[in-house]
This record gives sequence, structure tokens and C-alpha cells, in this order.
Amino acid sequence: MALVFVGIDPDTGDMHSPTVWADVEHQELVLQGWKPSPELETECAATEVPGHAKGIPEGEAVIRIPARMLHMVREACDVLDAHIQ
Repeated sequence: MALVFVGIDPDTGDMHSPTVWADVEHQELVLQGWKPSPELETECAATEVPGHAKGIPEGEAVIRIPARMLHMVREACDVLDAHIQ
């Protein structure tokens, strides 16, 4: 796996670490974030999305990252764009 570290939330200190990577080999964003509250997870699972069943499929997860990290997500997208095969 060609995992490229993009950034970590600078405001979380040593014990928390929302993080953004770009997986160049698989052309995927890899995000580490906070677990959602039970209420948020329930709301996400109950939301209907056209063409998809309600719920969060096995093997998938809802995560939260702070908006202050958006530039890191954009940078990770740029890394992947530069490596499109």
C-alpha cells in the first residue's frame, strides 16, 4: 500500500488524532476520525439515500473530522489526482 500521510488535526493534542492519508495504490482517501454519537449514527443510518437501503452496511463506519481539516482532505484529493492511473 502506498499510503501518503497528508495531515493530522493540530488542535487535538496527544490523545486524539483525526488524520488524513491518501492511499495512492487503491486511489482512496483514508480518514481517521472521532466516533459519532449514538444519535448521529442513528440519524445517518435512518437517512434514505437514492438507490441504497437504509442503514450502515457491515464493514462501513460513520466518522467525524473537524471542518478545520478540510484543506487536508483537499490535499489528499490532489495527491490522488496526481497518481491516477
